[in-house]
Amino acid sequence: MHADCLQHRLTPSELATFNELGYLIVEDALDAETRESLIAAVDRIDRQERDPAQGNDTLLSVTDVIHRDRQFVELLDWPRIFPKVWGILGWNIYLYHSHVDTTPPANPATATWNVAWHQDSMRVNDEIETHPRPRLSLKVGFYLSDVTGTDRGNTLVVPGSHLQDEIELPQDGQSSPSGSEPICVPPGTAVLLDRRTWHSRSMNTSNVTRKVVWFGYSYRWLKPKDAMTVAHLLPDLDPIKGQLLGAGQSANGVYDPTDADVPLRGWLREHSPEDAEWTKHSRPQSRPPAMVRGANLGRQ
Repeated sequence: MHADCLQHRLTPSELATFNELGYLIVEDALDAETRESLIAAVDRIDRQERDPAQGNDTLLSVTDVIHRDRQFVELLDWPRIFPKVWGILGWNIYLYHSHVDTTPPANPATATWNVAWHQDSMRVNDEIETHPRPRLSLKVGFYLSDVTGTDRGNTLVVPGSHLQDEIELPQDGQSSPSGSEPICVPPGTAVLLDRRTWHSRSMNTSNVTRKVVWFGYSYRWLKPKDAMTVAHLLPDLDPIKGQLLGAGQSANGVYDPTDADVPLRGWLREHSPEDAEWTKHSRPQSRPPAMVRGANLGRQ
């Protein structure tokens, strides 16, 4: 992993913003050359996946895309963004979800939807017992097109709603809840979104097709949301990218990782020791004796 990452570590101000709003906007995350390369990859996927019967004005969302272009693989530990991901979630993480969205201009007169408000992770929100629900994961949206206007299929959010398990949602599929706002950003921006933040896609009534690459990062013990067609990529990747695509030494390594399971931790020990703590909540020496690696204290 490139040492340039260290110039873009999460700042206290950025963490405070993310914790307060449930999202963080990072402008100039992508240089122009990389953005153009990603646009070409997204356009190619759109041509391959779009059903002609659905027409060219329908939203297309394609999952499990990480393997479909090398440029996506390079985004895994993108220096301007990945340090902010580990700054929020820590080092025991991987990519559990990827998708590209293209939202062409639509005709409002014939469109069958307007908004679709939700929190990510579906059944997690029905079955987790705590309040507020735990973060568990976040998504990074790399915005390739200009969505500075409010009519470009913007992501809609309710700031601060990541701490609310329920909000009042209009049931007509056309209206948005009180306090909702569109995310309006220039091309090349990345948006980090807490999975709990209530959000929605919206209709594009402009003349610009909205194009976004989404990466979902979670703890390694959370099952992938996609097929994760990545095994063929692993032999050619450096260890940290391998971790991010699910490589590990054993099933138990997601719960009690060795250094070989989480090379990101080793890199952080060398380059950013404060980020290599055992958890974000306690120091390694505070682990209870029964959790010391190799101890045989009657654990089942």
